[in-house]
Amino acid sequence: MPIPVVTHTQFNWNCDFPTTARPLTMSGRDLPADAVLQPHDHPWGQFTYAMQGVMRVTANHSSWIVPPQRAIWIAPDVEHAITVLEPTRLRPLCVHASRSPFPDACKVVEVSGLLRELLAALEQHDQDEQSGRERLLGEMILDELPRCAARPLRVPLPHDKRLKALCDALVADPGAEHTLADWAGQVGASERTLTRLFERELGMRFSQWRQQARLAHAAPLIARGVPLSQVAAQLGYASQSAFSAMFKKTFGSTPTSFFAEK
Repeated sequence: MPIPVVTHTQFNWNCDFPTTARPLTMSGRDLPADAVLQPHDHPWGQFTYAMQGVMRVTANHSSWIVPPQRAIWIAPDVEHAITVLEPTRLRPLCVHASRSPFPDACKVVEVSGLLRELLAALEQHDQDEQSGRERLLGEMILDELPRCAARPLRVPLPHDKRLKALCDALVADPGAEHTLADWAGQVGASERTLTRLFERELGMRFSQWRQQARLAHAAPLIARGVPLSQVAAQLGYASQSAFSAMFKKTFGSTPTSFFAEK
């Protein structure tokens, strides 16, 4: 029979975990909006494919937005939590630590057409029957995973209290148009200090981080069909065309194409 699909966020459910002999297994979760998987970790890696919906994953002092038809890789032993932003159909792959396909601890990736078909075939495979076909599908999936293109949907989170106050405020209101000098007066640090903290703690300039935060905020809005003009206005862009141009520069496609069903 096909893989079992659960509709809860419990961890103690009947699921096949990977072994050296069976390095890849699949499970399924269909979850409503606002469902939360509390912080947890496991000794195997997890490649979670979002067939539908949008989720936010918090791990490694970063927030990762996973749009529909994309996936996120989480390395073994990395603590992570998941918040469902839009009703989702998730198909997690558990990958034995010895077969980790990526050097990164976490990353959001595109799912190629070939990988999508392989996942669909594995989902329909009789999970009670460990056949040669299942092993072949697993090996082909493990071979295809490292070829997935990464997508810049990561919002790194700081440690410094002053920078955290700034970042928290922008996450809550990504359309705020304050300059770094404006924020300096609000969080009790000079503009020069904040500039240095952004580079040291987050590895990017203030403008780059703000753009990442805005893209992360836009993802669930676009996925649920909010008009692009409204999304652009919420994020502080002068026009829909200005937002679409920034989006296309980042992802190589328009927002509508990026979130279209594949």
